[in-house]
Amino acid sequence: MAAKSETNGATAHPVSSKVPAVAHPLAENADEIASNINYHAQFSPHFSPFKFEPEQAYYATAESVRDRLVQQWNETYLHFHKVDPKQTYYLSMEYLQGRALTNAIGNLNIQDAYAGALSKFGHELEEIAEQEKDAALGNGGLGRLASCFLDSMATLNLPAWGYGLRYRYGLFKQRITKEGQEETAEDWIEKFSPWEVVRHDIMFPVRFFGSVEVNPDGSRKWVGGEVVQALAYDVPIPGYKTKNTNSLRLWEAKASAKDFNLFQFNDGQYESAAALHSRAHQICAVLYPGDATENGKLLRLKQQFFLCSASLQDIIIRFKERRHGKESWKWSEFPSKVAVQLNDTHPTLAIPELMRLLLDEEGLGWDEAWDVTTRTIAYTNHTVLPEALEKWSQTVMWKLLPRHMEIIEEIDKRFIALIQATRLDLESKLPSIRILDNNPQKPVVRMANLCVVSAHAVNGVAQLHSDILKSELFADYVSIWPTKFQNKTNGITPRRWLRFCSPELSNIITKWLKTDSWVTNLDLLTGLRQFADNEDLQAEWVSAKMANKQRLVQYILQVTGVSIDPNSLFDIQVKRIHEYKRQLLNILGAIYRYKILKEISPEERKKTTPRTIMIGGKAFATYTNAKRIVRLVNDVGAVVNNDPEVNDYLKVVFVPNYNVSVAEILIPGSELSQHISTAGMEASGTSNMKFALNGCLIIGTLDGANVEIREEIGEENFFLFGATADEVPRLRKERENGLFKPDPQFEEAKQFIRSGVFGSYDYNPLLESLEGNSGYGRGDYFLVGYDFCTYMEAQAKVDEVYRNRKRWAKMSILSTAGSGKFSSDRTISQYAKEIWNIEECRIP
Repeated sequence: MAAKSETNGATAHPVSSKVPAVAHPLAENADEIASNINYHAQFSPHFSPFKFEPEQAYYATAESVRDRLVQQWNETYLHFHKVDPKQTYYLSMEYLQGRALTNAIGNLNIQDAYAGALSKFGHELEEIAEQEKDAALGNGGLGRLASCFLDSMATLNLPAWGYGLRYRYGLFKQRITKEGQEETAEDWIEKFSPWEVVRHDIMFPVRFFGSVEVNPDGSRKWVGGEVVQALAYDVPIPGYKTKNTNSLRLWEAKASAKDFNLFQFNDGQYESAAALHSRAHQICAVLYPGDATENGKLLRLKQQFFLCSASLQDIIIRFKERRHGKESWKWSEFPSKVAVQLNDTHPTLAIPELMRLLLDEEGLGWDEAWDVTTRTIAYTNHTVLPEALEKWSQTVMWKLLPRHMEIIEEIDKRFIALIQATRLDLESKLPSIRILDNNPQKPVVRMANLCVVSAHAVNGVAQLHSDILKSELFADYVSIWPTKFQNKTNGITPRRWLRFCSPELSNIITKWLKTDSWVTNLDLLTGLRQFADNEDLQAEWVSAKMANKQRLVQYILQVTGVSIDPNSLFDIQVKRIHEYKRQLLNILGAIYRYKILKEISPEERKKTTPRTIMIGGKAFATYTNAKRIVRLVNDVGAVVNNDPEVNDYLKVVFVPNYNVSVAEILIPGSELSQHISTAGMEASGTSNMKFALNGCLIIGTLDGANVEIREEIGEENFFLFGATADEVPRLRKERENGLFKPDPQFEEAKQFIRSGVFGSYDYNPLLESLEGNSGYGRGDYFLVGYDFCTYMEAQAKVDEVYRNRKRWAKMSILSTAGSGKFSSDRTISQYAKEIWNIEECRIP
């Protein structure tokens, strides 16, 4: 730390006498890097002088790394501009980037140099990295997948670009109190982010409301309403050990000075004077604002359109710039240079917006504009849940986007004509497969249907999910366009999710494989299989896992005050809190375990497998049952962890404010992970892949990517339970008809909650959802009761296997060895070849 000055208590400037403050933007060695850090501390100041505490050191260090990235970034952009390759543009409402500092210096392969540079100031790299706040641009797997994909696109040297929104307050920051979850605004850019570069020259108008003007020649124009400006903020996305550095462009909504009414302001009408500024500010304030009111629905729709319109205007401008100087070009070339991928239904409005821009702004005819649009757009489906397949009120759409509703009506009309002309056998199904649902009580636009009708490719994200899409959700469309539908099993980046978050385990893998090439070719992990029985490897493996467990022990103590035993089995479930993900099944199992521990003798307890159950994730602010589950986990933990009879054998911990940085501590320290959704309801999951890659064993159902993980790592290394997807409809029907006889253990667990042992809170509404009155109007829709018995049997098997530590170590090694398929590099290579038709464009 910097020394105190003798005058006025200020601190002297950071070891400036030892380290010269000299700009070295492309520094390689620790001395030059230290000089560059000191240069930024003095000449890019964001704080009062004379301070160089960890926070100031973080910002100066980040700006030093950014210097290096900007050089590569500019070279990448210029190279793409010169070569003019076909480029992918990934549109997503969410990105969960995690901390950028460790990722950037890891991908640039300069960790040691930066650690050495910071040591000259008396700081450790790990301590400085912890000053960074996670960018609050996403919530769950959808956003983390998008970020893994960006990492792989850059690492594979693919010409690609991400587009999103720059949310100031994120979804929310989760606080846990005695009342359960509380939501407060995220403060990730309360100061500023050193990783983003505002592009003041890149700004596009985005219109809302207004009307459609018909010109004498029959052409149409959207006019009036209100217009806000979309300002670009760019974040560099470096590839691993490559110069290619791609962009994530985030849009901020602004109003201009001319939209400020000085007369009204001076007249004391302060709010009216800045009304458009206020409305623009709302657009990028919060991820997924509550939509129970019409204003909430309008704001969500505004967000989605704002992303689509700004991004497409940017894409078209870039396409035209790269045509500049060419004597003749046609719009039919656009799909040979541009691939747009919609990450779920949130960016669906890109379809009518691209049509509008081509029709109204560029003067194309319908057929030509439709051909360009359909060959450009591809759609990834992420869910079979009815509530997540967006449907927007036609009334709200006509109000906000009148020209787009005209275009959607025309797409719908032409789709109906196609069916009536070519597929009379499907005419009776038109009410459900057309885009517009004209139910007079509640007319809506079905966004998933619009995507499927308009995109040239539609993909699911795990084999089981894609099969369900083809056989159930989109079966009729498959019969019309059989070649349109594909599977692209999700993946994760091995850089963030093993190489950087678990260096101890990574070094052991590199040592035994005699290469670190696995970091970009994850299939090489299969080479570990031949050593799975080797006692030396097992000892090293267990030691690395223990180091990660010890790190997690410290973290849990720091954030929850709960002391956990590193020798207990670490059992972790972290993901968005939702009834279909069945955190409720997990906590009911923990409750039953606690009940049994209370009933058996102290001698019998000593024979049990000690376990620490950790659950984390955010419940959406208006999702009452999910918030009840969070409260239940905390209430159970408060009782169990303070019970001296059993707390040596069982702890239950709720990990607050789960995000990427928390995951980077939890996942390497985990030994068992729960992926226990009702079969057929999880599209894929990617946290299951992260856990498996880190040598964690999975207890789970045959759902999402669990199916493929189990195939890859071996059935004997996976703890399977529960109904299968094809059994679920029948079981729900039986449950509805009162034919289900619950397991006595299940009834005991519920009764234990009702007894008041975990406090006086009324859990009856939550327990009734397991009986006869769930939010879906049918009891136990997610089959918690049906699966409880086999779940407890699988957990007993876990306890038994864990007692044989050699066997567990071997299974752990085989879990990592079988994870090669789940690299996002493989997924992105498949997208590039089979959907986008783009190729490597490496910076020379």
